[in-house]
Amino acid sequence: MNDRYDDVVVLADHSILLAVPAFLPAFLIAGVVLFIAVRDRRNGPDESAPPHEADTAPDTDEEN
Repeated sequence: MNDRYDDVVVLADHSILLAVPAFLPAFLIAGVVLFIAVRDRRNGPDESAPPHEADTAPDTDEEN
């Protein structure tokens, strides 16, 4: 190569490529949480059902 740098050893590595597998799951989880929060925020506040509509189970009392 170059005569001036014969004693220099260049260790080429890609730190970003090695770090991506470690941080990718964290970024994915944060993205999913953010997506759900934004979607829920756009839907508006939850409305509670009136008391007479809250119980949707049919009556199971048997009259003899």
